[in-house]
Amino acid sequence: MATKPNIIVSEQDAERLDKLLASLPEKEFSAREALEAELDRAEILPSTEMPNDVVTMNSTVRFRVSSSKDDFCLTLVYPKDMDDSGNKISILAPVGSALLGLRQGDEIEWPGSDGRMMQVRIEEIIYQPEREGEYHR
Repeated sequence: MATKPNIIVSEQDAERLDKLLASLPEKEFSAREALEAELDRAEILPSTEMPNDVVTMNSTVRFRVSSSKDDFCLTLVYPKDMDDSGNKISILAPVGSALLGLRQGDEIEWPGSDGRMMQVRIEEIIYQPEREGEYHR
């Protein structure tokens, strides 16, 4: 995939992610540069103006990864909100950072944890806080 799809990030998510990235040791997060580049190229909107078909933090997303024949249904969360439920993915996971800001139907090529590129496609946004009027999560 030659070009990346446009992404949209809420002001609130962008601020929180900037603080999170600044708090991490330089070498702790291998895909840091990719996430920082995504945030730099993102269109930033107020939460109240977020389109309802965009993956935001705390969205529950059904997506597919090219290396798997399965669909995954996970909630994109900050590391502090991870648990053992198996229903969440951290924004710091390679696939997690790939999801942020994409629209339903979008695909993006993204570096996996093994360094190889993978294709991630958003199949459905099952839940998005902004769509439900939840702006202060």
